[in-house]
Amino acid sequence: METRTATSIFESLSSGWRLEAFRLLVRQGPDGMVAGDIASALDLAPSSLSFHLKALAHAGMVTVEQEGRFQRYRANIPLMLELIAYLTEECCAGNPASCIDLLAASSCSTEVVKAIAPKTDKS
Repeated sequence: METRTATSIFESLSSGWRLEAFRLLVRQGPDGMVAGDIASALDLAPSSLSFHLKALAHAGMVTVEQEGRFQRYRANIPLMLELIAYLTEECCAGNPASCIDLLAASSCSTEVVKAIAPKTDKS
């Protein structure tokens, strides 16, 4: 990932409403949500939500698909994971095994830590 792409993503998530909308879509997984349901869940006017979803779509953080008269939004999970990889690829000077104590001190769930913790087992 290029720094310019990461910066664009962070700018798109810098609004509290956009961050909440993205996190809501992440929770929905591949099913996503239609715009009206997102607006209701966030208690946000549809016109305001449209502005925020457009910014997220422009950065590539959400995809949108027309379904009849509705638009279904989905979080771009692969891009989110690519951003996480970009942020952590140089962790601990490129030696992530030395970061295990830091992972344990984080507020990440055990499942997340296990998924991103380096494999120390050589078998």
